[in-house]
Amino acid sequence: MKKKVIALLLAAAMAMSLTACGDTSKTGSTAEETAKQEETTKESENTEKAEESTLVYGSGDYTRINPAMDEHCEINVLLFSGLTAHDADDQVIPGLAEKWEYDEDSYTYTFHIRDGIKWHDGEAFTADDVKFTIEAIMDPENGSENAPNYEDVQEIKVMDDQTIAFKLAEPNVAFLEYMTIAILPKHLLEGEDMQESDFFRHPVGTGPYKLESWDAGQSIVMTKNEDYYLGSPKIDKVIFKIVEDDNTQAVQLQSGEIDMALLDPKNAENFKNMDGYSCYDMTTSDYRGIMFNFANDYWKENKDLIPAICYGIDRQAIIDAVLLGQGMPAYGPLQRNIYNNEKAEHYDYNPEKARKILEDAGCKMGKNGFYERNGEEIGFVLSVMSGEQDRIDIAQAAAQQLQEIGINCTVDIPAQIDWGGQMACLIGWGSPFDADDHTYKVFGTDKGANYSSYSNEKVDEYLTLARQYEDQETRAKYYDLFQEELQQDPPYAFICYIDANYVADSDIQGISENTVLGHHGVGIFWNIQDWEIVQE
Repeated sequence: MKKKVIALLLAAAMAMSLTACGDTSKTGSTAEETAKQEETTKESENTEKAEESTLVYGSGDYTRINPAMDEHCEINVLLFSGLTAHDADDQVIPGLAEKWEYDEDSYTYTFHIRDGIKWHDGEAFTADDVKFTIEAIMDPENGSENAPNYEDVQEIKVMDDQTIAFKLAEPNVAFLEYMTIAILPKHLLEGEDMQESDFFRHPVGTGPYKLESWDAGQSIVMTKNEDYYLGSPKIDKVIFKIVEDDNTQAVQLQSGEIDMALLDPKNAENFKNMDGYSCYDMTTSDYRGIMFNFANDYWKENKDLIPAICYGIDRQAIIDAVLLGQGMPAYGPLQRNIYNNEKAEHYDYNPEKARKILEDAGCKMGKNGFYERNGEEIGFVLSVMSGEQDRIDIAQAAAQQLQEIGINCTVDIPAQIDWGGQMACLIGWGSPFDADDHTYKVFGTDKGANYSSYSNEKVDEYLTLARQYEDQETRAKYYDLFQEELQQDPPYAFICYIDANYVADSDIQGISENTVLGHHGVGIFWNIQDWEIVQE
């Protein structure tokens, strides 16, 4: 970043120097005066360019930007806004809605939208946009993984352009949380395919930045929204430079091609004593684990062996070797939440117990060093997506540990994950927000983000009850029961919670380093409008 600005300043200074060295012994003609005016204009333009602040972020690739259908796209918060928002402590605060009321008798939330909100194309933002967006998410034809968040919505009533009411069939104390969802423009999307529309490659929102250009596979360029409801951002331009590989991001960060990136721990470690960089080791609710595909015939026959897999993983060893000691062992989905049940089964590393479970289930050690049952070798393929080196390393370490206890686990790194056809996947989930988030829709039967085909009637019951009670003691009771049942019938072999290792040019100021981040480190941009670039 500094190199770019210095180069522009040098260019401007050189132009001024060349002008000063011109021959002044003759009276200037009209042509000469015009030339000088042009040079002055160029110098002024160069100075303006030098003063324009730009942040280049090393990002994974995007095929679309569709916050209604997808989750975990960190670019969403730059381009879009919700009726509610989050603060530094991940608490719900007003967003596009300046206030709201809740009627306990009818389970109705009424939101009042701020004056003067405009879409990036200049059109007025209205309550009709909100109704359109939530109905699009709820429509089963659209296949949104966010749909379970709104399944309690019974009626949406637009009172006027700036007032909208949601009547729920049952209480859902997470509803204000779910109204942080990005709102989409009805005038551009009505009648469009909510999965395939070209809008999602040319998005228009109400967020702090608006799309300037998108060079597929190369970069996404955004300029500040002068009309943003919280005020014009301090950084003029943000560029998401597509650099999918962690190692390449580290190289480009050091060369100055990018200014900020989320790195794996090993690459981030190299910047800790390097001048000109700030390292942020940030806490997350983001866990990793082995997700079993219960639609696969293998687990229909061998589901009873999953506890052995859970006991066969040395979580702390993986954290020490792969994450350089950062993060913590995982045993459930709510360890960063106030409703975590510490008493639930942890499945602490116990290879002897793992072997006993296998042998009690009728497994016998085969000649190849792996257990067999009914003539079939016990083992499975663990798929892991390419590009995230720490995820690959975690998968390979877990597979090796399982092989050591007699389970032939091998790792596959496909270009695309086959969710329906795989045996198991190194999954990541986790939310820093309400406990309902990333539990109800992840573990509930047939819910939008239940990619494992997991189904447990008691889990469904406890999660449904937990979202209906605002009283913390009552909610805690049901979340305790949920976690206990989840451990008796594990959908995953939980492994670890990871930290988010962001490395940034030290000129970037305003990053809220104590905010607990979500899945994939999402959340760091929550206050991007307040960031600035301060030249030393």
